[in-house]
Amino acid sequence: MENFTKITLSALLAAGLITGCADKTERIDMNNDKGDQVMGLDYRDFNEAASKAVQSMLQSGALDKKNGDRYVLAISRVTNDTMQHIDTDQLIKKIRVELLRSGKVVVTTAIGANGAEDKMSKQARELREDDEFNQNTVQKKGTMVAPDMSLSGKILQRNITMDNGKQQVEYYFMLSLTEIKTGLAWWEGETVIGKRGSGKSVAW
Repeated sequence: MENFTKITLSALLAAGLITGCADKTERIDMNNDKGDQVMGLDYRDFNEAASKAVQSMLQSGALDKKNGDRYVLAISRVTNDTMQHIDTDQLIKKIRVELLRSGKVVVTTAIGANGAEDKMSKQARELREDDEFNQNTVQKKGTMVAPDMSLSGKILQRNITMDNGKQQVEYYFMLSLTEIKTGLAWWEGETVIGKRGSGKSVAW
């Protein structure tokens, strides 16, 4: 029993030493991250791509409505054609937030390429025939607003092996702003982010 206790204490002490020697977790300054770059896409790349897309859209005048009102924007399909398992909503959400802040557009969540983002707009209207609800508080027919514009795009990845054995990875963020009434693209933008590093680095 005494030997068992000694062994147990020794194991716990060793575990404590290992834990104490491990690297400490650090908070990231998301506004001034000077950490090493990675070959794959990280939040800094999405921030850059989203910011450049929004700036380009606003500078183009494509979102300047003549009467000073705001366009209604719907989010169409944004395809991930990279080797990484990324959620394209990470890019689109940043674009949506910045566009809303600009005062140029409002975004509809009642319709999208993959169906309604917020299904409650439709579900709440199913209460019209429900006697348990005050019908004066239920939304009437013809009150939902259809979109004027649609935002779609694709993220591409291109891997290049260099002569010195290193690799170059290029990411293309391609977006289109389409007027739904005519089907014409009023704005198109492309942001390219390139990274160069060891041929052993993984880009997915």
